[in-house]
Amino acid sequence: METHLQQFLHYIEFERGYTANTLYAYKNDLGQLQRFTQTQELSDWEALTPEILEQFAAMLQNRNYQPATVARKIATTRSFLHFLFTENVISQELSKWLHQPKVGRRLPKSLSQEDVQQLLKTAALRKTPLGLRDHALLEVLYATGLRATEVITLQIGDVNFTEGTLRCVGKGDKERVVPLHIRAQNSLKRYIETGRPFLLHHAGESTIFLNREGQPLTRQGLWFIIQQCSQNAGLENQVSPHTLRHTFATHLLEGGAELREVQEFLGHASITTTQIYTEVSSRRKRAAYDQAHPRAFTREAEGKLDKQETP
Repeated sequence: METHLQQFLHYIEFERGYTANTLYAYKNDLGQLQRFTQTQELSDWEALTPEILEQFAAMLQNRNYQPATVARKIATTRSFLHFLFTENVISQELSKWLHQPKVGRRLPKSLSQEDVQQLLKTAALRKTPLGLRDHALLEVLYATGLRATEVITLQIGDVNFTEGTLRCVGKGDKERVVPLHIRAQNSLKRYIETGRPFLLHHAGESTIFLNREGQPLTRQGLWFIIQQCSQNAGLENQVSPHTLRHTFATHLLEGGAELREVQEFLGHASITTTQIYTEVSSRRKRAAYDQAHPRAFTREAEGKLDKQETP
């Protein structure tokens, strides 16, 4: 059973091109499936039955998981079962017996333009090497919408200051080039020229963003930096790298960018993934309208007005 599991992980890594983070999640989810089969005293995958899979799904539902986590674990299991069937390891297509739960779509959280300005303004106050790094990080994330993994793996050679662009490698090792506006360019250049040399411990290190030990930033390190900067700026809501990615997309659409252009900037394979930001943008516009227009009222205010106007 372990051999087939490793074959599947090898397949999604080298044939499907899944990222290291996705592989890690798949490995954990399938490890949970394997441990469950051990409690059922199964000796091979062929011994799986629809009833056992229903018990596995019920076990996941009873755990204190978020609905999205349960959906991911079941999706992983379905993919693995389909792989086993296509490889003739099991004789029936069991994936169809495992129901994929629907997860309510959550709108991504994003910052207002005022909050972003406050965040960047506060980060720019620190002129130390680490301060220059943090300000450049925030400017790049908001200017490009890069994912956390994409920004922490940026190399010196990925920046083209002449063209004002960044080259990044996204999911599935797909490359894309994104614009970098002049303020972000200036902040990044200032860090590379006057801040990064103090953090650099090894001349051969080409990763742009380094920690105080001269090593490339980790995802946890990036998250901590953004948390500290947002707290220093007095922002109440939790801010993460993904918050800045959502904010980038939302503000572009509010500024008149085409949906297809935002899709390319974000590196989404499908435009359907990008369309969620149109709903975020529409809600913000409606909220601004209701607040600003003299004839726009909340339901409570409208009810009071109706009573006043009733003859």
